[in-house]
Amino acid sequence: MKHLLLFCVCLIFSFADAQINPERITIVRDQWGIPHIYAPTDAEVAYGLAWATAEDDFYSMQMQMLAVKGMLGLALGKEGAFMDVAVHLLGAHQIVEDRYEQDLSPGFREVLEAYAAGANAYAQSHPEEVLLKKAFPISGKDIIKGYVVGVAQMTGVEKSLRQILGGKLELPAPAEAGPAGSNAFAVSRRRTTDGKTYLAINSHQPLEGPTAWYEVHLCSEEGMNLMGATFPGGATIFLGTNEYLGWGHTLNYPDLSDIYQLHMHPTEKLTYRFDGQWIKLQPYYTKARIKAMGFLRLGAKQKFYQSKYGVTFETPQGFFSLRFPANRDIRAAEQWFRMGKATNFEEFMQALNMQGHIGMNLVYADREDHLFYISNGRFPIRDPHYDWKGVLPGDTSATLWQDQYYPLDSLPHVLDPPSGFVYNCNQTPFLASGPGDQPDPARTPATTGYQAPEYDNNRSVRLRMLMQQHPTLSYEDFKRIKFDRAYHTPLLSARKLEAIFHLDEAAYPQVAESIRLLKSWDRVTRPESEAASIFLLVLRHLGQKIPWHSLDQGDELTTELLIEALEQAQQHLLTHFGKVAVPLGDMQRHQRGQVDLPIGGGPDVLAAIHTRPIENGRFKARAGDSYISLVRFSSDGVEIESLNAYGSSAKPGSPHYTDQMQPFVQQQLRPMTLEREKIFKEAERIYHPR
Repeated sequence: MKHLLLFCVCLIFSFADAQINPERITIVRDQWGIPHIYAPTDAEVAYGLAWATAEDDFYSMQMQMLAVKGMLGLALGKEGAFMDVAVHLLGAHQIVEDRYEQDLSPGFREVLEAYAAGANAYAQSHPEEVLLKKAFPISGKDIIKGYVVGVAQMTGVEKSLRQILGGKLELPAPAEAGPAGSNAFAVSRRRTTDGKTYLAINSHQPLEGPTAWYEVHLCSEEGMNLMGATFPGGATIFLGTNEYLGWGHTLNYPDLSDIYQLHMHPTEKLTYRFDGQWIKLQPYYTKARIKAMGFLRLGAKQKFYQSKYGVTFETPQGFFSLRFPANRDIRAAEQWFRMGKATNFEEFMQALNMQGHIGMNLVYADREDHLFYISNGRFPIRDPHYDWKGVLPGDTSATLWQDQYYPLDSLPHVLDPPSGFVYNCNQTPFLASGPGDQPDPARTPATTGYQAPEYDNNRSVRLRMLMQQHPTLSYEDFKRIKFDRAYHTPLLSARKLEAIFHLDEAAYPQVAESIRLLKSWDRVTRPESEAASIFLLVLRHLGQKIPWHSLDQGDELTTELLIEALEQAQQHLLTHFGKVAVPLGDMQRHQRGQVDLPIGGGPDVLAAIHTRPIENGRFKARAGDSYISLVRFSSDGVEIESLNAYGSSAKPGSPHYTDQMQPFVQQQLRPMTLEREKIFKEAERIYHPR
């Protein structure tokens, strides 16, 4: 019986692989271990992408698949079980089953199935790396379910779920609730000294794990020659460049999920009022694999419900429904696929007009010197008489929006501005270019819930000010802007915090040394800076006490709280390092395996670094700057330099597990190319996926 079962499993894997001949697929590893994948068809390239990704980070790849299969709780415990339940509640399974053949083109479905076949073949060949045998084989539908869930997470739906499931139905926190974010900016050749168009692709993500950037180059004979980054388990490149054009993403923070409170019948259970009629809730079951999540008991079957609005929850505060655009479309992956194959701005816009992307800012540049920014989103047409950022009444069709969405041209965007640059660093979409070239808030539908026109952050302020200092700029200037580690003087996006640089040390002798260091600081978070250590410890303490936006407005940030934060920072340094004047690089480290390096940067600087505590009072970089790609377009083609935080492999035995760490802390980019002849000539290894 055991041998029969093994035969059946192998038969399933072999059948999935039957349409792909690995001998037609070539994986070329360059000196950094980055895979360049060549094959005649897009589908064969996808097979090679899955295989190469699995070679480098099969663990993270499986995390994505376990989530969509409802098995993550078995691997990660409580947090994994939350995702298992969340995937069910997001409706990813149902919409993909209903619309996979209907909404995705036949050619792209071939790409998805080939990617799944590549992952299955790797799992079959490396059973010792498989976390849960019953998770395989995977299918193209599983891949798309992962995209549906991922897009929902990026648009804030997971946050709404946590609010409901945790019994905390407060109003959503402001978009400026934290400093994490990304950068993307582009400069016209009219402003560059070498006459080339520049593009910076710099989305900030965790440095490792399922949502860390994985760099890859894909090349087929069907029109694909694209270099960029995806997540482990992604069948498409999310941001990158081909010979003609490139783009980067940053998160925007509009209103893309709605919570409704139902009006329940006083005596009839599970009955709610809608447009004057009483309607029965429909059961919607799921099962989590461990024991606790908020007020829920996991490990047993959980009962949720469906109302006219969507998935519905019984909580200690009543019944609430959740409705959001992210589970009403499955085409995000195909849109990225088509963006990557576009050869000019018109073709790129055709891909964008699919509106498969539910959210995210986009910054674009091409070899014809087109610059484009859009705060993208799939926004339902909502009744403007309601407060869509609050909890909505769930008893009227007036709040039940339908599948009618605002077109792209109604959203904040800038095309080829006279000022010669576009940018986004997660600030308001109404600051996207130079003076006079900004999107008009009055032309944007009010119910989209974008950040207010005045909302800014340090990264945005710094980039804008640095661009103003360079009416024309060289490529070296462009790189210095990207790698800037400074907090602006004064703190225009954290005006309340500016007071810390103007305290009287005589009035606060217990922290006088810290005050003197801060007063003489140039506000650059270089590894050698002693004041930077104090300032980042102050930020960490304040972040535990007050919302991030209170650094700029309101009255929560008092002088007393500033002194408390300075005392905590000074005590931390004295306890762990024996002195107050400690270089940032001694405290803040870039670590993996046996490599342990000093690193600069901090929250909300352009070269952002976010950390977590480790031993001996130190902090380890965990997120922020990760995959960086700087691109130059000209009539002669494209030039690319890139960098990643650790290396191309997440497997400790690989020579490429840590080989990019030293250049990363030194902010040294490496040249990359789309040219086949050069790639093969300089290859470290060339092989087929077997």
